[in-house]
Amino acid sequence: MTITQLLNNLTADTLGSLQPFAPELCVVGTILALLFVRLFNCDRLLPGSLVAMVGTVLALGFSVLQFREFGNGTLEPKLLFTGLMIFDPFTVFFRIFLLLFLAFVVYLTIVTGIPDNEDAPDFYTLLLGSTLGMLLMVSANHLLMVFLAIEMTSVPSYAMAGFLKGRKTASEAALKYVIYGAGAAGVMLYGISLLAGLLGTASLPDLAPALVEISRDGFSLANPTARTVAVGVLMVLVGIGFKLSLFPFHFWAPDVFEGASAEVGGFLSVASKGAAFALLTRFVLALVGGPAVTAGGVHSLSMQVGIALSLIAVVTTTFGNLAAYGQTNIKRMLAYSTIAHAGYMLMAIGAMAILLNAPLGDQFTSQDRSEAAAKCIQGLLYYLVVYFFMNLGVFAIVAFVRNAKFSENLGDFSGLVRQSPVLAICLLICIFSLIGLPPFGGFFGKFMVFFSVMASAKVHWVMWFVLVMGLFNTVFSLFYYLRVLKHAFIDEPAADNRPVQAELTSDTGCYALLVSLPVILLGIAVDPISRVAEDVARWLLQA
Repeated sequence: MTITQLLNNLTADTLGSLQPFAPELCVVGTILALLFVRLFNCDRLLPGSLVAMVGTVLALGFSVLQFREFGNGTLEPKLLFTGLMIFDPFTVFFRIFLLLFLAFVVYLTIVTGIPDNEDAPDFYTLLLGSTLGMLLMVSANHLLMVFLAIEMTSVPSYAMAGFLKGRKTASEAALKYVIYGAGAAGVMLYGISLLAGLLGTASLPDLAPALVEISRDGFSLANPTARTVAVGVLMVLVGIGFKLSLFPFHFWAPDVFEGASAEVGGFLSVASKGAAFALLTRFVLALVGGPAVTAGGVHSLSMQVGIALSLIAVVTTTFGNLAAYGQTNIKRMLAYSTIAHAGYMLMAIGAMAILLNAPLGDQFTSQDRSEAAAKCIQGLLYYLVVYFFMNLGVFAIVAFVRNAKFSENLGDFSGLVRQSPVLAICLLICIFSLIGLPPFGGFFGKFMVFFSVMASAKVHWVMWFVLVMGLFNTVFSLFYYLRVLKHAFIDEPAADNRPVQAELTSDTGCYALLVSLPVILLGIAVDPISRVAEDVARWLLQA
């Protein structure tokens, strides 16, 4: 092939990739518009929040249209930019998830007034820049793109964590976030180099076939090549685990959530979790090879990866719940809560890895294990959708109380029901859902995840232990979540406390209802989102 032909092919591939890449291009255009607003000092005439919201809604509209076209059969999955990215229903589902969440966060910042008008273009540039990295994470199809996407997500997040000017805790949080992030990025990049060097490829779909070639006699750690591959996989998982704040890569989360504003904490707690779980799902599928791969070495690796992830999930959930119990700062408590919920969701990934290469026999046919693995992904997606609303709802109420009392301790919620019944009831809805109580959406999210863990327990006994610990942690989480409700509904407000005023017709009351009511709807009407999640999971496994 001549250089001219190579350039022509590259140009044709790039032009063909632009239309599926439209949502990301909208985000890029919005970032450029915000930079020009700041450059020409037009932020008073054209507020940064308005520019960010318009760009986000436009990108969201493109994503919804793409999802409808996939459902109608007029679009097919395809590779973008010479295979660096993949465009499929799984990608578009998470685009909608991330962009819709971004719209909610932008609206929250408008209601709470953080950032102020002077800093708005800078803040929204960082916010959209981090979201752009997340959009690349969910469509990454190459290890190089995995690294670039995680770094594009992380670097703006470091700045957002320390965005509150003149606040020592915010600067300290940003510094810790940068240090941990740099360490995790270095470890991950070295792991990627090990995998690419040993397997001869950095493309995610080619990892499993390459693993089959080097592990025909089984994937044993006695084999030096297998050991090095295992170290490389572990190092890549360190980078993803950092974004998910999994134990023991969680150390940044409590300090960052406490130092950053509640708006930034809510964004990091949901958006980064969603994008990182999408990436982790693709990476695990790339390692275990999907339902069709049954080679002995890959089968052994699939079991090891599934068991390891499940045990990390147990430790993460247990640590998060235990550490949250003694916290007095509400944002720090919610940081440990997000760690615990990351553990619950990780259980679904571990169960999927085990089920995908379960031994064929009386219990499982090839179709059975594919259906069981799809249920794991379905449970994860439904959990994420519920987590979107219930966690953002709590962080939003924390921001509203902070604006009234200039503090974020548990004691500041004392007597909230007497001062603002709307916020108190919305807080109760979100916290009951975080616990996993029926009939709220959090119950069905946990039920789907635990059901997939129970299905994987038929393949390996350790999953029974994972299931029992998951149930135990759900019960234990009652203690620290109910402390918040005790302050809000039972305790009397302190005499010197500033009152929290949020009427049903006010901006704060409307926003609290906007994020809380879907939590109830997702617990009553499970089928619509559940069916969409099931379709997306089946599309992913058939790709």
